[in-house]
Amino acid sequence: MAHYISIALVFSFSLFTTCAFVFFISGAYLFLFKIKQANQIFKHPYLMDTDFGQYQFAVKMEIVLDYFLRLMFPKSKIWIAGNANQLLAHVDPKKVPWNIRWPIVGLWSGCLIGMVAMLVLWTIILSGMAK
Repeated sequence: MAHYISIALVFSFSLFTTCAFVFFISGAYLFLFKIKQANQIFKHPYLMDTDFGQYQFAVKMEIVLDYFLRLMFPKSKIWIAGNANQLLAHVDPKKVPWNIRWPIVGLWSGCLIGMVAMLVLWTIILSGMAK
């Protein structure tokens, strides 16, 4: 059994590291080069009154999370994905260009999958099974 635990430890660490790289690369590309274009395509209701640059970082990330949820779960009607679909109902996810889609999906997928990998990694380490 210890052999499988060590494999799980290596796999979860590798997955966590990969997700961190994907998160940072996608986020840097999105926020440095594509955020203005993404905002023009999605036309988030929060941006009707205030410019994207004037929001705090947490609100900016929430807006990008709405973009991600609209792209990944376009038919959802429950929870935060349902709210994002209501706010962005005017956007057809299939018509969003690939150069806008991949950094948004990479940013949030790297974050969410990385959190799961980190939990598995810490569970293995703290349980003392990784000897």
